[in-house]
Amino acid sequence: MRIATHNVNSIRTRVGRVVDWLERSQTDVLAMQEIKCKPEQFPVAAFEAAGYQVIMHGLDQWNGVAFATKIPAEDIEIGFSGMPSFGKEGKPQVEEARALGATFDGVRLWSLYVPNGRTLDDPHYTYKLEWLDRLAATTAEFQEHSGDVPLALMGDFNIAPLDTDVWDINDFVGATHVSEPERQAFEAFEQIGLADVVRPRIPEGYTYWDYQQLRFPRNEGMRIDFILGNGPFAERVTRAVIDRDERKGEAPSDHVPVVVDINKLVI
Repeated sequence: MRIATHNVNSIRTRVGRVVDWLERSQTDVLAMQEIKCKPEQFPVAAFEAAGYQVIMHGLDQWNGVAFATKIPAEDIEIGFSGMPSFGKEGKPQVEEARALGATFDGVRLWSLYVPNGRTLDDPHYTYKLEWLDRLAATTAEFQEHSGDVPLALMGDFNIAPLDTDVWDINDFVGATHVSEPERQAFEAFEQIGLADVVRPRIPEGYTYWDYQQLRFPRNEGMRIDFILGNGPFAERVTRAVIDRDERKGEAPSDHVPVVVDINKLVI
């Protein structure tokens, strides 16, 4: 099974690129983030014409998560237990469209778009840490009760866990994505039995380059998109790819697909 995650940065803008990549890469299940549309706006027909079903969760022109899959999805879950809400001061709290779970051939996958954090003194930063804490708690419960089921958390984590995951750590002093609380929140997943299944095969490389200041031509990127798998998932991984070439060409996303192949469960 070939599984991938990709922050598409507006599926309506990039539907042609995404579907073309799916067909070329022969991906079975793609987790998408930042689809930026409501269900009725999602370009489902283009995916169906290519042989993919779509399940998605989107509320407005922000955020949004989805799966495109050739494999039937089971046990679909929107959001996770205790997922915090967010709202600006004086406005209603909203549970944003940031998490979608489903099971494919016995493999439990989550498409996740972790809050950005914005700045260290912004309420969105506190929200980000609370969101990650609840995700870790829910994942720990899954591990306790269903730890023999292959599980992967996939998506844009908006965290660079290592100094080498940004082009120059000195440019990030006092910034989000590299702060100690964020890195500790990321490390918490390792403590409950999950691991980055891509890094052992691809120790270096970025997954995101900002559109501004010629970041991509200068290779001034960040590694913030991950596939974190539990033991039963990790032991089945046979291959990993960060598809850097997808940042090239006309109207790309600022993120690129991260891909793993896993072998079938042998009973």
